[in-house]
Amino acid sequence: MSAREDDKPMDPISVVFEADAQRSAAYKEEELIGECEFCLTDGKWAIIHTGIRPAYGGQGIARRLVISVIEAARSNQVKILPICSYAKKLMEGKDEFKDVL
Repeated sequence: MSAREDDKPMDPISVVFEADAQRSAAYKEEELIGECEFCLTDGKWAIIHTGIRPAYGGQGIARRLVISVIEAARSNQVKILPICSYAKKLMEGKDEFKDVL
């Protein structure tokens, strides 16, 4: 199936781990469109909020944000405490995340 000439390429969404801001952030160009925020609690990174601007829902961006925090936690050998409902639903009971819980 070939693309039509009037089809626009999808704008890339970048996910960046921002340690100083204690979050991973999603950007479309330079616009912040979502974030996964955490704070240090009892030596763990507590994920306290994951949110996406409504226009960008349903694209898997929230998952990418949480995974970004998980990857950084692994690199830093830190455990995660998923407090926000999205992170909790994504992580709890999943073998792939046992190492960080």
